[in-house]
Amino acid sequence: MEQTRKLDWRTKGLPPAAEGLTGAQIGRLGLDLLAGDLMLPVAVLREAALRHNVATMQAFADRIGARLCPHGKTSMSPELFAMQLAAGAWGLSAATAHHVRIYRRLGIRRVLLANQLAGRADMDFVLGEIADDPDFDFYCLVDSAEGATALAAAAARRGCRPIQVLIETGSTGGRAGVRDAGAALELARHIAEAPALALRGVETFEGVRQASPGARAGAADMIDLATNAARNIADEDLFADGPVLLSAGGSAFLDLCAIALPALLDGRAVERVIRPGCYVTHDHGLYAALAVGEGLPSLHPALEVWAAVLSIPEPGLAIVGAGKRDVSHDAGLPIPLWRHRPGGGRGPKPAAGLEAVALWDQHLALSDPSAMLAVGDLVGLGISHPCATFDRWTALPTVDDSYRVTGAITTLF
Repeated sequence: MEQTRKLDWRTKGLPPAAEGLTGAQIGRLGLDLLAGDLMLPVAVLREAALRHNVATMQAFADRIGARLCPHGKTSMSPELFAMQLAAGAWGLSAATAHHVRIYRRLGIRRVLLANQLAGRADMDFVLGEIADDPDFDFYCLVDSAEGATALAAAAARRGCRPIQVLIETGSTGGRAGVRDAGAALELARHIAEAPALALRGVETFEGVRQASPGARAGAADMIDLATNAARNIADEDLFADGPVLLSAGGSAFLDLCAIALPALLDGRAVERVIRPGCYVTHDHGLYAALAVGEGLPSLHPALEVWAAVLSIPEPGLAIVGAGKRDVSHDAGLPIPLWRHRPGGGRGPKPAAGLEAVALWDQHLALSDPSAMLAVGDLVGLGISHPCATFDRWTALPTVDDSYRVTGAITTLF
């Protein structure tokens, strides 16, 4: 997972001088965002904040006695995966079988597919990896007897070792997952009768409630359901040998996970597995508002998108060259953070008074009642929900606190 992938003219934001170089080599060019050395728009990662977040979340997991299994779907970046694993991550969470394939090609040994495994091609690939590599430690979710039966039949046909599964619990009106502890117990009994499956634990994703009214109470209820289901299953001794895995934890309610997930079930050791993904860069919107509380890790926003002012077509309105193709907008419009006038002195100035009011494919409208901006100025934007920004970029330069380029990370969406 080293920075060996060479970037070329297809890489948005990359200047011609950097074509054909790896991320590490780009860091030696002396490029400077504020001096205009990068093509715009460009998404950048503030390296100090990035490294802080990786170390801080690992320290949090260690402190509460949990296994950190970051959700790789946030960045899909080999370089960031390597950083997270080197810091001590237990494994990586995946959302799809395609993600699992990418992880395997990168040499990742432990994968939790935080989803159902369905479809012949998907199952064939994963089961083939399990059969071919005795060191591949794979887990996936089930929430129905039908899904468990199909998975068990595929594993039996392949002749591989038992597939490690976790029962997924959910909430009414939400995503996948059994809706009550009784249904979880019935499913556990069904799985226990399938030799090709090994029931290793119970899972929930309480983060699905993060934008709902009463989000914390709803998230706590989901964690309680998963815990109660696991207790009932343990009471009937339906878990396979080894520690019981209890898994929860997007990036928003990790304090609830730390408090509610038990360390023992009916005398059996529990491995608490938390799966935050957005922590790696944090943000200036959704997670900045949610991921606060006593005992939670203190994270720093690392991801920014920079663009130039293209037009001031009327007083108080500035049109910036960044749009839906560049920044997330599913959890709010971009947040103006900085303004910088090339040649106007070192360092950007705070963008207080600017506000995003509209976003199109390639343009962003900013309200600028004090007429602070001029055509050609640079604007640094914070984003809300990093997942939906990463997937718009094949590479992102890393920068120091003065916005000098230190390297680049790549993505594999």
